[in-house]
Amino acid sequence: MQQRPSPLVGRQGEVEDVAEALRTTGHTTGQASGHATGAAARTLLVTGGAGTGKTAVVEQARQLVVQEGAKVLRLDWESGEGPAGGTAALTDAVCGVLAKVHDGRLPARIAAVRRVQARAGGPGGEVALLSTLGEVLADAAREVPFALILDNAERMPARTASALGLLLRTFRPAGVPVVMAGRPMSPGHVAGAQLPAAADRVLELPALSSADVGELVARRLGRPVQPELVTAVLASLGPLAGSPAAVLSVLASLEECGGLLELDGQVCLTVPEGGLRLRADVAELGRLCWPDASPDAGTVGAAAVLAALVEQAEVRLEDLHRVKSPDGPLQAVGRTVDRLVGDRVVTVGQDGRIAFAVPALAAALRTLPARGEVRSLHATITGLVTDRLGATAAGTRRPRLAGHVAAAGAMIDDGLAVPLLLAAAGSSVRFNQAWAVRSYHSVLRHLPPHDPRTPGVLHESAGLSLRHCDHIGVLALGEPLLACLDVPHGDERGDRDERGDRDERGDREDRGDRRDRDGLEWVTRAWALSALHEHRSPYDDDADPRYRAALQRVPAAEVLAAVGGRYGIGPSTPTAFRPGEAAQESGSGSGPVPSPAEVRLLAAAVGSGAEFERARRGVPGDALGEAALDRLRNAAAYGDLAGALEAVLGERYVVAGESTAVRYHSMVRHYLTGDWDSALSCARRIETRGRSGRAAGVGQLARALAAEIQLMRGELGRAREWLDLIPDSAGHPLVARARLGVRYWSGQVDKALAGKVLVDEALEAARHDVRRARESGLLAGLDRVLLRMLSITVRGDSPEATRRTLAELEALYEEAASPMTYEAVLVARGMVHGDADSALAAYRLVQRRVDLPLSVDCCQCLTDVGDDPQSWLDEATRSGHALGMGRPVRSLLGAAARRRNVSIPRRRAVRTGLSDREVRLIGMVSDGSTNRQIAARLACSEKTVEQRLSRLFQRTGCRSRVELAAAWLDGSLARQGLVPGHQAPWPDPKGRSQGP
Repeated sequence: MQQRPSPLVGRQGEVEDVAEALRTTGHTTGQASGHATGAAARTLLVTGGAGTGKTAVVEQARQLVVQEGAKVLRLDWESGEGPAGGTAALTDAVCGVLAKVHDGRLPARIAAVRRVQARAGGPGGEVALLSTLGEVLADAAREVPFALILDNAERMPARTASALGLLLRTFRPAGVPVVMAGRPMSPGHVAGAQLPAAADRVLELPALSSADVGELVARRLGRPVQPELVTAVLASLGPLAGSPAAVLSVLASLEECGGLLELDGQVCLTVPEGGLRLRADVAELGRLCWPDASPDAGTVGAAAVLAALVEQAEVRLEDLHRVKSPDGPLQAVGRTVDRLVGDRVVTVGQDGRIAFAVPALAAALRTLPARGEVRSLHATITGLVTDRLGATAAGTRRPRLAGHVAAAGAMIDDGLAVPLLLAAAGSSVRFNQAWAVRSYHSVLRHLPPHDPRTPGVLHESAGLSLRHCDHIGVLALGEPLLACLDVPHGDERGDRDERGDRDERGDREDRGDRRDRDGLEWVTRAWALSALHEHRSPYDDDADPRYRAALQRVPAAEVLAAVGGRYGIGPSTPTAFRPGEAAQESGSGSGPVPSPAEVRLLAAAVGSGAEFERARRGVPGDALGEAALDRLRNAAAYGDLAGALEAVLGERYVVAGESTAVRYHSMVRHYLTGDWDSALSCARRIETRGRSGRAAGVGQLARALAAEIQLMRGELGRAREWLDLIPDSAGHPLVARARLGVRYWSGQVDKALAGKVLVDEALEAARHDVRRARESGLLAGLDRVLLRMLSITVRGDSPEATRRTLAELEALYEEAASPMTYEAVLVARGMVHGDADSALAAYRLVQRRVDLPLSVDCCQCLTDVGDDPQSWLDEATRSGHALGMGRPVRSLLGAAARRRNVSIPRRRAVRTGLSDREVRLIGMVSDGSTNRQIAARLACSEKTVEQRLSRLFQRTGCRSRVELAAAWLDGSLARQGLVPGHQAPWPDPKGRSQGP
């Protein structure tokens, strides 16, 4: 029989087990002892860890059987409990149950119980009382069948648990099923021995799987969720990852702090993944994270101090054991650690490192008011080592002390902090670069800008961060870099001796000053590069004007920062590229920082062919081949800065890390190869990363490309949502292309006069965007805008507009001379002049470059002008289905098919195995899930679920959800070979299906 869907995620089987036990009311046992036989009433103990849903499972099962007509009563032992519990407390609880059985015999039963209770003080009195309790319960159940449930069994006093265990084992009331719920109890706990022994079955609730947690999150939020949100929740909970209560607590805290954002139809995370926490409720924290006993306020407060202590620095047991004073603050922390380790809240690694088992608990504790001065504890730990070893030796032998120095701040003298931090950075750079960077950042807070060591520290820190793609770390150097640039270095200090007779010492100082100046210029260029990597421009309206002033003092850095405008990062600033300036620029390429010549090549890739050729000749040697130059111009067309840097720098640049530019590079790659789901996921991550409080900025081009994808999929509303996030000042060709598409198809939706007006306005706005991009020197990517305009004018039967647009496109090719512009011209000639050879040449070039969306356009054009329209239509249809293209593409292909009198191929069911996603969808349909529930579990829209079900009906030959579920359950799909990993069941002589 098909099980009914349960509102509890991952607990459907357990709910049915408990409900089955509760249904056995009225069944009597065949033995006086009360042990169940056959269908007799049973005793069930539901157990599991903190927050696994024991109470929820029992309550859901209770509601289920009550709806079927059964009667379920609660054994409220807590309200009837005396000071010490025991048989008297159990008697009061049983009398409370009897009071709810309305059959007219309540006074007689109560009198019988109280009469025996009055004589219970003598020998054997307690046993007689328990026997009477069992008899009156059985008598009541014969008149009005009912079941008993009791919760929080682990909190039951020892004497009460002992009495209940004896009652259930020896004097079990016939016909009364009993369901108990509680945590696993320690062996020394009386209830831990008595109650499991009295149960016919112990049902342990397992932790939820990762898939179940994802479904729980989607159900709780009521909308599809980004997979990264579920991953972050699981990582924050550690051993509590499978606890439904813990998951719900984290979600509640995210909603309280505004850490969730609905974007592109999915709920995304806008806080750093390490910042997830449980709700800062002391009672809830104790219930979830202290497995054996609820902590008192003092324990929670001490744990909050420890959480704040380990957040900033690595703390080990040896740090606490070196304390000489037994009453000192560190000794108190040490005693707290002992208690928390015993409670399994804190772990101690093999190296003695102290950590919280549940990161979300530590984050929640840090929001509570911590007792004591945590900074002084960091200073004390540092002093315990420096008093014995000295500052330099302590930093060399204990580099982790740098974290304590940074956390202690001004409580540690600069004379001690600086040598310790420098030694720690030099020692840790070989095995832990993150520690080294953190040490360098800390030492800059202690070194004044005029200190001769400051430029070197800045240079080392920036170089180390860049080598490991830590652009956020480089941006964190902004303030000390500005302060250091304001200090005169080298020739700016003036002539020491106007007579020109400098001594040897003065020459050495001058050489050192020049090195410092060159080093600061390199750090400034590195800072500008990292800002571009995080899609932040010093020329943005909200940028600090001090950075623009600093860049003006370093021309090479200023030119590098200005490149961002040509790649859609900040406003375009063509005035920064003045003729003849290249000869005045200083600096050379070092590691991932491009040289001025390479920067000019990056900028020229967006402009004209002549400009690009001049810049290419300026790059020394034969560093770049034709393939690299083509990759550069292709990347420039999409504003892909990381792809452009990879093409120019070659082995000096590694596309790694988590910067916004690197994520956008992945998005462009997914877009071109047809993996649009991954491309949209990249766009959502870029958007949420820019809102998560990091130094990263938002990506305007990522928004535009996401709008383009949603437009091509027919999701016009979501495309508009992405475009609404882009300011009107953004004039990159990729933005113009998306705007044109959305405006045009908005007009196509309305076929009336207003629709025609919208189409005309879309074309006029696109021409304005083209002019604006040309004025800014942004030619790369304009070909796709003009090609879309051309396709609109051709469909609109506007010969004059078509000729004008084609002339603009050919003029653009003459000026830009880029491979992508040539492809667009070939497609346009095929579209306007019916030139099949040009369209076929464009198709071959696009296939070689790998651009699946443009390949579909080529196939659609060849369907119109080619010799074999059916084959080109078939390929266009296959590619369109692979991309998930919607109405815009389908309407164009349908029009082409009608013009050539060919038919659009149907997506016939291919008799290959169903995918894992399809199998999962069929399973959810068979479980009775609605489209909305399925959409939440699969993180998609209900419309997408309907489309997938329609495709499944075609593949399987089923006409409805009922037929699909029946074919799944009776093995028909497996017999057809559609279920991967399952053999077709073999026929049974009696007509039944056999096999797996």
